[in-house]
Amino acid sequence: MSQSPRPSLSRPRAPSLSRPRAIAAHQRLIETALRLFHRDGFHASGIDRILAEAEVSKMTLYKHFPSKDDLILAVLEERDRRFRDWLKAEVEGRAEEPKRRLEILFEVLGDWVCGPDFHGCLFINATAEYGEATSPVRQAAAAHKARLRDWLLTLTQATGIAAPEQLAEDLLLLKEGLIVSAQVSGPTAALATAQRLARQVIAASGV
Repeated sequence: MSQSPRPSLSRPRAPSLSRPRAIAAHQRLIETALRLFHRDGFHASGIDRILAEAEVSKMTLYKHFPSKDDLILAVLEERDRRFRDWLKAEVEGRAEEPKRRLEILFEVLGDWVCGPDFHGCLFINATAEYGEATSPVRQAAAAHKARLRDWLLTLTQATGIAAPEQLAEDLLLLKEGLIVSAQVSGPTAALATAQRLARQVIAASGV
């Protein structure tokens, strides 16, 4: 399997020239919380631990994020952007032909789920911890999946097939199944199964 950059959990944005201290603290909180939430979970990562590892005071935290849920939502927004940017760049950068981009999708995902910092999908994990349908955290997770579906639809539409929506849904479901199976049982068999099924549904779609 080819190696490629994986979705970063710790890559900071370039610092702004305006209010550098405030922006640095804001970003440190997001970076630290992202790492801890991803590795240990949302409820298990307490505010005091985040503050200690980010080296930020509680007063500074609440200046930027009035509650822990506000911090969680900011982290999910950051992770959503990073993951989608990474996945789009990798898939579209490795292949130009529309069908090949669909096939390459699970090779790219394999680089992620087989990596040493893989702890599942932050958005699936968020949904497991925040089960209420009205929870803003759960809604943010659903919005992330909807954006991925929209992007997959652009890939399937580019092939010119008659039912691009169905193929996009099939691929999204295979992606989600791969992530959960890789997290629970290990990535090797899950990835091989996902790639085999992806080839089948792509062929059956008429691409």
